[in-house]
Amino acid sequence: MPRVLIVEDDPDVRKAVQLALRHQGHQVSAAGTGEEGQEQLHPFRPDVVVLDLMLPGMSGLDVCRRIRDRDQVPIIMVTAKADDIDVVVGLEAGADDYVVKPVQARVLDARIRAVLRRQDASVSDGVRPRAESHGELVIDRAGLVVSHRGERVALAPSELRLLLTLSASPGQVFSRQQLLEAVWEHSYHGDIRLVDACVKRLRSKLGEGRDPRYVQTVRGFGYRFGIS
Repeated sequence: MPRVLIVEDDPDVRKAVQLALRHQGHQVSAAGTGEEGQEQLHPFRPDVVVLDLMLPGMSGLDVCRRIRDRDQVPIIMVTAKADDIDVVVGLEAGADDYVVKPVQARVLDARIRAVLRRQDASVSDGVRPRAESHGELVIDRAGLVVSHRGERVALAPSELRLLLTLSASPGQVFSRQQLLEAVWEHSYHGDIRLVDACVKRLRSKLGEGRDPRYVQTVRGFGYRFGIS
């Protein structure tokens, strides 16, 4: 039974989401502030965090950044509006996905299940099972471990799945829409900002500069994994 931690300051919304997710078969814990959410992380050990962007005191962005500093648990951000700036800032802070209020239970449940599938990231779809080297980057597909220059790289589920997808076909250009459907299981074109934000985070973790070696932009088309 997946464990979901909800961090939401509105008691009515918090209760409604709790009930809906429990009805969908999830084990749920809830917090009304960012501070309470932080306190529950260790004892509850959630599989997914559903995090409201606008919280009193410690903001949702601060909570997201603090979680990412020490943990790669999937984070689904909840925002009051589909505003590009709010969403992109949240995604760049480390969120894996987002939903817009008013939260629809079936949509949130689908996003939770999708992000858990990315976390498991079983790559049996014709993807090479062995560890492979691409210069200083080593990808162990069986163990789902990535290292760069001999150091293990901690990747959130979406970042890992994006890297696995791109590196499975070096040199092949993927459109943002293709990556959105393959990694996030979304089909709505407006969500392609998920791809760009995730690419930015992945490049940062791989130490990529202005001329990326691994995750390369093909202007006007999308992204590809550079051929070593």
